[in-house]
Amino acid sequence: MKKLAIAVGLVALACASASPLRADVAVVMFKDGHCQPWVDSGVKPWGAGWKYHWVGLKSWQAAEGKRHYAMRRHWCKSFS
Repeated sequence: MKKLAIAVGLVALACASASPLRADVAVVMFKDGHCQPWVDSGVKPWGAGWKYHWVGLKSWQAAEGKRHYAMRRHWCKSFS
């Protein structure tokens, strides 16, 4: 019985480690026009006057690329 419990535990661990991680990075534009990547779209920014430009991006780098794209299109302001 102990061997069965260990085997089931190892199978469950293998299945959990084999599943891909779900990244959920978004690009948020605040009311002043500033855009920035946001790590978890389920946790919304405080306050009013913000909106998502993109949701469900796979990495921080992809969100940075989308932010730069939005700045080139003048959808977001640059504060650098």
